[in-house]
Amino acid sequence: MNGLRSGRALRSGPRWLLRSAGRRWRASVARLDRRAVAERGLAELDRLGWKRCFIATEGWGIPSAVEVALERSDCVLGLALGHAKLSFRREGERAPVSDAVYSAMTELIRTDHEAFLRHGIAQATGGSVSENLAEQMIERFPRDLMVSGWEAITRDDADIGAMLERLDRPLLFANHVGCLGSTQEGFDDAAAAFPHARVVRVHDAPLSSVDFADALPEFCEAITAEITANSRADADALRRSTP
Repeated sequence: MNGLRSGRALRSGPRWLLRSAGRRWRASVARLDRRAVAERGLAELDRLGWKRCFIATEGWGIPSAVEVALERSDCVLGLALGHAKLSFRREGERAPVSDAVYSAMTELIRTDHEAFLRHGIAQATGGSVSENLAEQMIERFPRDLMVSGWEAITRDDADIGAMLERLDRPLLFANHVGCLGSTQEGFDDAAAAFPHARVVRVHDAPLSSVDFADALPEFCEAITAEITANSRADADALRRSTP
């Protein structure tokens, strides 16, 4: 449960991520795609040397996080997904992503990225991004990074459902109630496809939700307790079977 000691520690996470991303990706915007994000996560796990961990992500970061979990399945004990969905499909019945909202956000990023950061994100997330946070994002994320990064990360669909089936790890799904960008149908379909996943419903975007931050350590501690109990049971059974 490395790095997930308390809700307070988790709630400080997005601010750290914002500082780190602004510094490290500014010089390599051409590689700000899903694989680059996954490689960054893998490098961080290697640097930390963690033997057991949980991964938390949301929205467009889900495919990269699942890639990391698949490539480090020996140490990843579980995965927490905000705005959980089976894909990024924007057309057809029960599309997980609103095409109208996505198109409007993409156009705003291309024409006025500061307006997107100040107003677009706040509207799409139901006011979860504060004015102060938006100003920090404007300061640290230049326009070329916003445009290139957004297009590289969001332009392709991903079969998230198939990736999660391959992973076969405990899951926590966060449902952002009232989200404009991610549809309720998309979340409901993900929850139905993975009925054993724990579910938490939040009214702020998971990235800034206190409820999601509180649910994360509870999820991690429950899974760790289950693993410990199973290990003890296996050890007891082995002792009883040994002459």
